[in-house]
Amino acid sequence: MESVIGLVNRIQRACTVLGDYGADNALPTLWDSLPTIVVVGGQSSGKSSVLESIVGRDFLPRGSGIVTRRPLVLQLYKTEQGKEEYAQFLHSGNRRFTDFSMVRAEIQEVTNRVTGRTKQISPLPINLSIYSPNVVNLTLIDLPGLTKVAVEGQPESIVQEIEKMVRSYAEKPNCIILAITPANQDIATSDAIKLAREVDPTGERTFGVLTKLDLMDRGTNALDVLESRSYRLQQPWVGIVNRSQADINRNVDMMAARRREREFFATSSDYGHLASRMGSEYLAKLLSKHLESVIKARIPSIMSLINKSIDELEAELDHLGRPVAVDAGAQLYAILELCRAFDRIFKEHLEGGRPGGDRIYGVFDYQLPAALRKLPFDRHLSLQNVRKVVSEADGYQPHLVAPEQGYRRLIEGALNYFRGPAEASVDAVHFILKELVRKSIGETQELKRFPTLQADIAAAANEALERFRDDSKKTVLRMVDMESSYLTVDFFRKLPQEVDKGGNPAASTADRYTEGHFRRIGSNVSFYVGMVSETLRNTIPKAVVYCQVREAKQSLLDHFYAHVGKKEGRQLAQLLDEDPVLRERRQQCGRRLELYKSARDEIDSVLWAR
Repeated sequence: MESVIGLVNRIQRACTVLGDYGADNALPTLWDSLPTIVVVGGQSSGKSSVLESIVGRDFLPRGSGIVTRRPLVLQLYKTEQGKEEYAQFLHSGNRRFTDFSMVRAEIQEVTNRVTGRTKQISPLPINLSIYSPNVVNLTLIDLPGLTKVAVEGQPESIVQEIEKMVRSYAEKPNCIILAITPANQDIATSDAIKLAREVDPTGERTFGVLTKLDLMDRGTNALDVLESRSYRLQQPWVGIVNRSQADINRNVDMMAARRREREFFATSSDYGHLASRMGSEYLAKLLSKHLESVIKARIPSIMSLINKSIDELEAELDHLGRPVAVDAGAQLYAILELCRAFDRIFKEHLEGGRPGGDRIYGVFDYQLPAALRKLPFDRHLSLQNVRKVVSEADGYQPHLVAPEQGYRRLIEGALNYFRGPAEASVDAVHFILKELVRKSIGETQELKRFPTLQADIAAAANEALERFRDDSKKTVLRMVDMESSYLTVDFFRKLPQEVDKGGNPAASTADRYTEGHFRRIGSNVSFYVGMVSETLRNTIPKAVVYCQVREAKQSLLDHFYAHVGKKEGRQLAQLLDEDPVLRERRQQCGRRLELYKSARDEIDSVLWAR
């Protein structure tokens, strides 16, 4: 089953390369679904020595106070016997470190690069892989040691910052906690056990490790802890004997340290009966075996997450669109397809599939009638104005039968007022169409990738709408002028003739300039203007729809199509100059999709091989 653990290691490494780490992502990621082991302990509890014992190499920085200042994601890969041991950092590409003192120096260097040569910490992890025949396949995450007091050079918040960082790893349900506690410290005061109990109250995910067993006071031992009498965990306690400072100073290698550790437990009167379940080698095998069982139990949920993520990523890639072609013909085809997608949405707005087109009907049904009702005909046809216009039209010769010139002037003056509502209707529909163009461009998902093409389509569409507006204004104003240029004769023929008391239709000139006479003229003109108003109320919408709405539906981008068809390849490529943010997002989705599919295939192959 080590192949499955090694597979998990590879997937975790790939997740880190692609940024699918989950640190700043509210959604579950593939990394979060994979079991990991975090090493938790107070400062100087022996965490580094435990890790070096498991690896069998001296490679971690040492010193007093806080030494681990960034999370170290340590991935171990078991290789065949006789193969050379080497280490690789994720940030160093394929460079191999065979001198492990250089590994220590590199960890210090990249830590200082982020935190400076201070005692500050950073949540940015360092990723290190070690390939060796002396390890088991594991992923271990070494975290800064918990502390209770900030020392000189550290902010007062360092205690809370370290605890927050450690919790962010340890509280994940797929995390296995390796709680390191020195044997010469009361277990009740252990920082690691305290935190582990808070995030894992049942103890199901926690392995207890007692270090420095050889440094306990003479006559004392840690059997109560190792045999789970003083503090019980669901997982076993393991005792470790670290290298002493004198061993480190003498450069005693880890293989020799492992032998001395085995001898310590085998010959100890206190721990001899536990020797087979003590030591760093046993701890590594125990963790590997436990990790194997956890992975086996989690594979169904991992596969479920992978399949769900693949579906979501493929849907997102469809949403973002495929990469842009480099061939000029294909680019022109892509531009035309994008224009058609925009045009479809624009027509849906007009025809009712999407909101917006109803506002045009509102112009005709409410705005235009309201504007016609507000025209100042009462002032224009007031008794005073009618007398003035008729008298001026008669000049020195009073009218004999009916004041035809006065009628014409009154009617022409009244009809001139219709120009305002006619133009306002055209402008209102123009504004709505421009707004629908803007909304349609925003709703055309395929266009969001190409801000330059968006701008050009918007400019071309608005330019076309301006032309349609100009044509529409000319048409509606011509309709108003037509009403003024030829009056409906039958209307005036049907008007009742004025007669005198003797039945003679001809009356005295004085009688024709009475108040009643002018009132009748104003009433007749008002009736005629009302008839024309009703006509224009029906014909103006027809003209506006024909000249603006119909044209917008049929030929909004015709000029743009003709123009873009003449462009060369370089100019077409500029139109398809994709938004860098979306391009990067597509590339990221593509890489993640490749990772998830690869993980699914590899897990399937391992499962079938079992």
